[in-house]
Amino acid sequence: MSIFIVLLVLIIVGFLLWLVNTYVPMDATIKKIFNIVVVIVVIIWLLKVFGLFNDLMGIHV
Repeated sequence: MSIFIVLLVLIIVGFLLWLVNTYVPMDATIKKIFNIVVVIVVIIWLLKVFGLFNDLMGIHV
């Protein structure tokens, strides 16, 4: 996956998150939870794109 597509997806996700935060009326607590969930999903997706997620799953404590 090229870096251009990764940046494009990040821009689109950020724009959609901004739209939801700006125009969808919801409680502040729900909005914080929604933002945290979106950020965690994006971080996991980025880890998978760069191949780091599988390395992290192989670590045993």
